[in-house]
Amino acid sequence: MLDISGLNIFHGNIQVVWDLGLTVNEGEMVALIGPNGAGKSTTVETIVGLNRNATGSITFLGEHILGLHPYDIFKKGLALVPEKREIFPKMPVIENLLLGAGDRTDWEMSLQRLYNLFPILHEREQQMAGTLSGGEQQMLAIGRALMSEPKLLILDEPSTGLSPILVAQVFRSLERLGRGGTTILLLEQNVRHALELCERGYVLENGRIVLEGKTKNLMHEKHIQKAYLGI
Repeated sequence: MLDISGLNIFHGNIQVVWDLGLTVNEGEMVALIGPNGAGKSTTVETIVGLNRNATGSITFLGEHILGLHPYDIFKKGLALVPEKREIFPKMPVIENLLLGAGDRTDWEMSLQRLYNLFPILHEREQQMAGTLSGGEQQMLAIGRALMSEPKLLILDEPSTGLSPILVAQVFRSLERLGRGGTTILLLEQNVRHALELCERGYVLENGRIVLEGKTKNLMHEKHIQKAYLGI
């Protein structure tokens, strides 16, 4: 579904990612892990068209998308849940969700499926988004992306700023999405949760992929255990 090869990303004249290669197959849950500042968010911004200062190849469903505008990429079926959630705090929950549907007219069924996944959003649908708890705001950000019925859902650090209980709740929701067939690329600093959730993973450090493979194998890599799992 998503195929990235030889991707080099720049901020101005400064290169921040080197020769990145990554694939996500239909129905897979894939983790991109690494420390803060490794280049994970920059990579995602490039995939979704927010940063076009890059060379290499990004194909989505067989189409080259590197250099396209974000809305054109979104219309092809790729949705992003940004790290800072970027909800509209002074708008009700329901209006935030409907914005995610874009120009679709058949959004009612998507909304019902979403409320089955996150019942609290149904309860809070007329509440101003800015008054939600951190966990509820994260669910809203995920729900807004799901309203577009994306073919690929990218989540950038969904556990940021959440308590351990809320992190577990969000990851249970992602597990349900994965079991339901949603294709997911997960960027996450919470390495243990990410590796337990996903089937395959890539480790990005200092702008370069240093490890990749099945997550059950990555869990036993000495570098992963020492640097990320505290073993």
